[in-house]
Amino acid sequence: MNGKDGNKHKTTVMTYPRSQNLFDRAKKHIPGGVNSPARAFKAVGGTPLFMTRAEGAYLFDEDGNKLIDYIGSWGPMILGHAYPAVVDAVRKAATASTSFGTPTQLEIQMAERVCGMVPGLDKVRMTNSGTEACMSVIRVARGYTGRDKIIKFEGCYHGHGDSFLIKAGSGALTLGHPSSPGVTAGTAKDTLTADFNDLESVERLLQENKGDVAAVITEPVAGNMGCVPPKDGFLPGLRKLCDEHGALLIFDEVMTGFRIARGGAVERYGVQPDLMAYGKVIGAGMPVGAFGGSAEVMGVVAPDGPVYQAGTLSGNPVAMSAGLALLTELDEHPEIYGDLEKRSAALEEGMAEVFERHGVTVARNRTGSMLGFFFCEGPVHSFDDVSRTDTEFFARFFHGMLEEGVYLPPSAYEAWFVSHAHDDQVIADTVAAADRVLDKMNKSRSAR
Repeated sequence: MNGKDGNKHKTTVMTYPRSQNLFDRAKKHIPGGVNSPARAFKAVGGTPLFMTRAEGAYLFDEDGNKLIDYIGSWGPMILGHAYPAVVDAVRKAATASTSFGTPTQLEIQMAERVCGMVPGLDKVRMTNSGTEACMSVIRVARGYTGRDKIIKFEGCYHGHGDSFLIKAGSGALTLGHPSSPGVTAGTAKDTLTADFNDLESVERLLQENKGDVAAVITEPVAGNMGCVPPKDGFLPGLRKLCDEHGALLIFDEVMTGFRIARGGAVERYGVQPDLMAYGKVIGAGMPVGAFGGSAEVMGVVAPDGPVYQAGTLSGNPVAMSAGLALLTELDEHPEIYGDLEKRSAALEEGMAEVFERHGVTVARNRTGSMLGFFFCEGPVHSFDDVSRTDTEFFARFFHGMLEEGVYLPPSAYEAWFVSHAHDDQVIADTVAAADRVLDKMNKSRSAR
């Protein structure tokens, strides 16, 4: 069996009556019934599951199902759900007040902890989301350089800011055009799109737009087209090109920050960007983002400089308490990253062995506790490579795993996340579930 054969079969979808009723109710007053499109199951079909609680490596839904979780709230739950130190910190902070609208000591402690963990990070400004952090960091780059254009990569996601909802045209690289209604052509003209892991495409854009490019922004490890790591030399090459052309290098570490290493991609790859954006792990599941960089570049941010950025709830005490508790655990127990590496490798190898045994064509990538499986021939290094994956086969596999009690990201183009709560037994249970699912899929194919 392979992905192409999978195209011949209709996806089997389980029913979840309580979730179905809630989804029908939600659609009356919430667009699409969800508050973020990634939750809608549009890519896999069926009804999105509504959760009641989570603990460790498990989710519990409205229909009473217990599910091994590989989204981890899309990345933040690196130590597992309802981690005691985080829960205690939130409780304590909330009793003092959920917000003051004034500075607090917690904000200082958070900034000190973050800057102490990330090489080359001198100053940091808190925001309320990763999207907000990325929008702000682009403004800072433009304000610092006095230039308008930015370069992003096909397949990398930096939130829903107008400057980022731009896709490449028919060529390998081109001026962008809006990929969402509501994004103006004027905005699109300042966003240039290159190919991930392709330095030549970046160099061509820089040459064709000499003196106009403020920054190159990238996910150091792409996580929104599955998990796609940088090729050897790609990140150092970006650093060199930016230096040669007077552009800033920005790492969007919303997903990789504090996950693939204590100091994120900056530590893991040894490449120093000028600016960084954070989210996910930094907030321990609370709505927190941040951006920062060298003291020189961050000196343009108001009130020190002319680049305005603000947020009424930025540095919220409850959110700061949650993030600080999680980062403190990671900072003071670096062995966690070694454990995550071993467990993630065990999952990767176990799944790969099962796919091979069942004759499924699959490519795989992993960086730390981020994984990607693609139902196509490998290797996978770019958005074009990712686009070959058989999404219909993935949908069948997704629902099969759901029936077996394993909750995967409901899209073939999302990374899987392993938490420290995914112990050896959880990994073994996941691999065994995949074995059963593929066996059923094989039998179903043979029966037809």
